[in-house]
Amino acid sequence: MAADLLGPAEIRELAARLGVQPTKKLGQNFVHDPNTVRRIVAAAGLTPADVVLEVGPGLGSLTLGLLPVAGHVHAVELDPTLAGALPETVARHAGPAGTARLTVHPADALRITAAELAEPAPTALVANLPYNVAVPVVLHLLAELPGLRHGLVMVQKEVADRLVAGPGSRTYGVPSVKLAWYADARSAGRVPPNVFWPVPNVDSGLVAFTRREPPRPDVPRKQVFAVVDAAFAQRRKTLRAALAGWAGGPDRAAAALVAAGVDPGARGESLTAAQFAAIAASAPVAARAAE
Repeated sequence: MAADLLGPAEIRELAARLGVQPTKKLGQNFVHDPNTVRRIVAAAGLTPADVVLEVGPGLGSLTLGLLPVAGHVHAVELDPTLAGALPETVARHAGPAGTARLTVHPADALRITAAELAEPAPTALVANLPYNVAVPVVLHLLAELPGLRHGLVMVQKEVADRLVAGPGSRTYGVPSVKLAWYADARSAGRVPPNVFWPVPNVDSGLVAFTRREPPRPDVPRKQVFAVVDAAFAQRRKTLRAALAGWAGGPDRAAAALVAAGVDPGARGESLTAAQFAAIAASAPVAARAAE
């Protein structure tokens, strides 16, 4: 199955016909460069067995690139005008075969559930994500859809750097640790502003990830993430001080850290996801010791 990809003229003509003006509120920057679409699709490493979840398909640039290589594409679009127009665009540029492989969901990706995406269940996330909600969307979908095995997302370059950062990096923080809980992530390249309409004032970055087992499956994710949030709320503080509110006081925080094998004088930016999980697991031990 082949599909005609959208270039700058087609993007503007389609937007004009639909009366669409890209808005900052929805983070709409439409890709109009076919070579960039081909690059994203190739980097995603899809097979015909993959069921792709695309968030924010917009006018359909990336959708048309995904349909020939994936078994099915779920396109989640918040803008009702764009969601309504996407099937017609696919029919015109990819034909009946493309239409048969597409399911459009007029929905908010931050609220969509596994039940809404059950048939067939997504195995890969490939998306040009709105800058303002990129991290929450990725984390929500990984939590909601355990069948997501891998993905490639395009986000603001600064956000991409944070997502793939490792311990000790100045860009390492909450997004880095939470994504590392679910998956191994890596940078898959930079994308210049001039491939978008309208042109953003920042570069974009590609982030590839492959899901794996959490570093501590025995510790509930919510407990671990509570520790992560507390540790980075005031990232220059030592963990003994930063986790005082979470643990019920600095002494309990220190006890939990020692029980987890972590220096109470360390800072959150030096810890791995597994170490944060060990701290979360040690909280009951510290509480009993304080009684």
